[in-house]
Amino acid sequence: MPLNRRVLLLFAPILTLVGFLGFLVPAEAALTSGAAPYNLFHIGFGLLGVGCLVSRRLAVIRAFNIGFGLIDVYQAVAGLLGLWPQSIFLWTRVDDGLHWVVGASLIGVGLLADRERPPRMTTLSNAA
Repeated sequence: MPLNRRVLLLFAPILTLVGFLGFLVPAEAALTSGAAPYNLFHIGFGLLGVGCLVSRRLAVIRAFNIGFGLIDVYQAVAGLLGLWPQSIFLWTRVDDGLHWVVGASLIGVGLLADRERPPRMTTLSNAA
């Protein structure tokens, strides 16, 4: 099974679960933001990730991993600089750290794993 698929098979349900748990865990007990828009963001993208898995198309799965990784890195920068949507997602420093780690990991897997390799060149002596 391609690594991108394995990663998304693990990540999409976790992303969805984090969104639902954000509504259930009291704010004072949470290390991360429990803002409703942020929870809905997690649920929506988690379900989108599941949809990408259902497509069984590696290019779609890789695109999700790279795209969501870029969104996560942006969220880390936005959290540090107070950029949109910080005011509605209400990220914590734990969220910022998770965004750096998850974002960089997804981008790395998406870009580096499961790439098509060009065919090997053979010489005449090898072909004989």
